[in-house]
Formats: sequence, C-alpha cells, structure tokens
Amino acid sequence: MRVLAAAEMQACDRATTERFGIPSLELMRGAAASIAAFVRQQYPRAKRVTVLCGRGNNGGDGMMAARLLGAAGLEVTTFLLSTPAALKGDAAQAWQELAACDHGAIHAVDTAEELAAHGRALEADVILDALVGTGFAPPLKGLALAALDWIKGSRAAVVAVDLPSGWAADATSAAVEGPVFPADAVITFTAPKPAHVFGQLTRGWEQPVVVAPIGSPDEAIVSTLGMEWAGSAQELTHAPRATEANKGKFGHVLVVGGSFGSSGGKAGAPAMASLAAMRVGAGLVTAAVPAPALGATAAFAAELMTWPLLANTAGQITPENLAPELLAAFTVGKSVLAIGPGLGQSADTVKFTLGLLAATEMPAVIDADALNILAANPDFFPTLVKGGRTVVLTPHPGEMARLAGIPTAEVQANRLEVASSFARKNGVTLVLKGARTLIAHPEGRVAVNTTGNPGMAKGGSGDLLTGMVAGLLAQHPDDAGRAVEAAVFLHGLAADLAVRGADEHTFLATDSLAHFSQAFRFRSRTTNGYVWLQGLPGELSPARASHEAAE
Repeated sequence: MRVLAAAEMQACDRATTERFGIPSLELMRGAAASIAAFVRQQYPRAKRVTVLCGRGNNGGDGMMAARLLGAAGLEVTTFLLSTPAALKGDAAQAWQELAACDHGAIHAVDTAEELAAHGRALEADVILDALVGTGFAPPLKGLALAALDWIKGSRAAVVAVDLPSGWAADATSAAVEGPVFPADAVITFTAPKPAHVFGQLTRGWEQPVVVAPIGSPDEAIVSTLGMEWAGSAQELTHAPRATEANKGKFGHVLVVGGSFGSSGGKAGAPAMASLAAMRVGAGLVTAAVPAPALGATAAFAAELMTWPLLANTAGQITPENLAPELLAAFTVGKSVLAIGPGLGQSADTVKFTLGLLAATEMPAVIDADALNILAANPDFFPTLVKGGRTVVLTPHPGEMARLAGIPTAEVQANRLEVASSFARKNGVTLVLKGARTLIAHPEGRVAVNTTGNPGMAKGGSGDLLTGMVAGLLAQHPDDAGRAVEAAVFLHGLAADLAVRGADEHTFLATDSLAHFSQAFRFRSRTTNGYVWLQGLPGELSPARASHEAAE
C-alpha cells in the first residue's frame, strides 16, 4: 500500500472525480458510511455520540456520519464549529442533509463560551473528531483549540476522522509540536499519509489506525514519495504451499554466531535466530557456532542442525575456519547466511567475519556484532555487495550511529533520511529498528512498519528478527525486498499478539514464537475492505479512554 503526501491525496480525490467520474459528494458519502460502521463495530455498546465538525470536507464527513449514526438509533449531538453560512460545496450539502433529518441535536457555535455551555455533550460514550483533516496546516487555533480544552472534561473514547486534529498529514515524526487532539482510534480513507505510518496518533500503541476504501480507483492513487506500508508485503506469506513441496524448495539458512567461554556465553542468540528461521518456514536451518557452545545451542530444538566452528581460548570463532576445506564443508548447500547474533568482536572474530563475507556470495543478513565489525571497516562495503548480492543490515539506532559515523541522537532525529541515504549509498537493504521500523532499499524505496510494542525492548528480539528475515529470504529469493518487509511486519505482529491480554514488562522475546502461526494467518485487510495499519480488528479501545467500558 502506497503512502501519499497530503498534496498527492488531494490530487487523488480530484482525479477520482475529474478522470473517473465519481462525484466528490459520493466520496464523502463513502467516507461517512465507513466512519459510522467503524464506530458501531469498535464501540458496539455506545449509546451517545458527540460529533465535532469543522467547516471543510473533514467536517462534512463528520456531519454525514452523524446522520447515519442517528439513523442507526444512537443519541447523536453534532457541533459545527463555525456558522452555516461559512460552509461551501459538499460540506454545505452535508449540513443541509443533517439539518433536514430528525436524528439528534445539532448546534452551530462560533465562540468558546457557546461551546462550554454544552457540558452534557461531554458525557458521550464516543466523541467523533472531524474538525480538520489532510489539508490542515498547524497549529490549532481559535475555536478548534478551545474545543481541545473542552473535551479534556470527557471520559469518552475519541475517534479521529482522517487524523487527530492538530496533526499535519505529512509529518514523519512520532510526535508533533503544538496542541493535538487525543485519539483512541483513527479512520482515514483510500491511502495512508506519512503521519499515519510514522505518528503515535493514538493514546495506546494497540489502538486502531484504519484505512477505509471509499471508491477511488487504483489508477488514481499515485505517489512519487517512494514510501510504502510494510504490512502489504505479508501477502507473500499467504500463498499455500504446493502439495508436492519438500524441504529442499524452501531454502537452507546458515546462522553463524555465538560465543561460549571466558569472554562470556552467548549461545542463546544464534539459537533464537535459528528457531525463528525455522518457524517462518525455511526448509533447513544450520547453526554454526563455536564448538564449546554447540551443546547449549543444539538443546534449543531437536530440529535444529548444528556445526562446530573452531574457537579460541575465549570461546570465540577464529579465522582458521576459513581454510578452504573447512569453509566449503559448512557453507555447501546453504542459500542464506545470517551472521552476528552473539558473535563477539575479538580480533579473531573480526578476521573470520570479514573473511566469510568476502568468500561467500549467498544473500546475507547481518546483525549485532557483525554490524559493529562492518562499522569499523567501512571500506569493506564494495566487497560485501559485489555482484549485486542481496545484503540486509538490521541495526538498532546505536548500531546505525556507528555504521553512519554520527551520534545516535542524530539518527533518531532523522531516521528516514539516514536509513534511505545509507541504503542507497552502500547498495544494501537497511532495517532501522525501533518504534516504526524502517526498511530502506538500495533503489530508494522505503517501507514503514507499524506493528510492535514497547515490550519488545528486551534482549533477543533482534535475534528473532534476524532469523525471520533470513528464513523468508530463503523461501523468496526472487522477491527479497518484500520478504524483508514481511519479516519485519510479522515480527512485530507476533509480539503484539503475545502481549495482548498480558503485560509488556513480563514479555520475553521468545514468547512471540508461540504466536507466529497466528501472525501468519492474520489478514490486515478485513472483509469490509478496511486495512488495519495498527491494532487488531474487533477489539474495543482501551477501557481507560472509554466511558462505555467503565459501565
């Protein structure tokens, strides 16, 4: 799914009407129907709804939704934060239709004092925020700002139409300066804008952000941003396997890492990466670890194959393993290399890592200590990507800072630019981990992931991701970009499923393994056409934000 800038979304709406003959009023009706259905689906016990409308098309969407919700039997109070005379075009038509029906109270208010007089409207179960949308330029001011202060007295769940009022559609940061409306759910239309995939728009990470189709044809949805939603790639994993399939058709992942000795024990890291590669469907997985770590690694799963590598007295891998006969023995038949988990950075290990990457041509997923080794040897990148080799780097912000030679704070302040420029410059696919993980491809395209939660900030999460990326690359070598995106999306989704109903503090990385199957079966696009960028279909918004849930 393409991400559109605000101007591109407006161009899409114009093209839908001018080129494809779908009246703009019909698009508004489609948006209103989606809003009303979403509110009833997410808050089935809600009885009272308050709708705040601006004078633009976002307000028109809210007015039409108010009429539909009233017709469905809900007690609806609608506020136009303007005068009816100021309405134009479709918004004016929406107001006329609302005023002509007998579905709840409607009020046109143009001062903060008038709005404050309607305190009972704050006792609603749901407040619909339809004040400003995609065309809004911050900051909020005037009556909209007064409305923000007014709703602070309500315990209602807030559903944002298009965007929480106060957010700029093109914002690419997690938060924005200036006042913004709270939201417990967000419903937008046709395609996400940057704020929908980057912004922490809702009060909780588990609350829904949904894209609803309203009639624009695919041909009208055009963007030059080169930005996509990573969740679309999950379709890659939905195709059933052929009846005659065998393990040889799904690749053989070689996981290289681990240490076990006086330098410390990290046998679990390569084991977790290997387990993840197996769980996502790789046909075979071999963990090549220092010989002293072999027993500990092998004990994680009976299905895991292992290979003992020569180690120094500190229990770290040595360059003697690069001897031609030894190298050939543990790399033969392997289709993807995953290197780095628990590896260490001794002088011996550095020589081995660079030597192994130079001597092999298979796609490589590079993480953890192997990333730090690359950061210390930036001239190695041309050798690493020789022959158009697929190379995936999976740094967290600190590792990214070392790779790019800049402070971590600068990485976090410019995540999109840093990831995209590094991927293009070095010819790699770069997975910049963190809230809203980015997948930057060498040709310039960037996918943004919207799954995952704070409970994943634990040791082992990155090891699982390394294995998932390698396992899906092994199965889809001809669609490497989407394989990486699908792995990132599923990694976060499995963790979201594991944490649901549990606690972020007690979550362990391996807890998500039990939810891989559920994540694979999950469909982001539901039968009504809604695409869930965030949250899970059918769940109510958190109780802390809903009057209804406290009853």
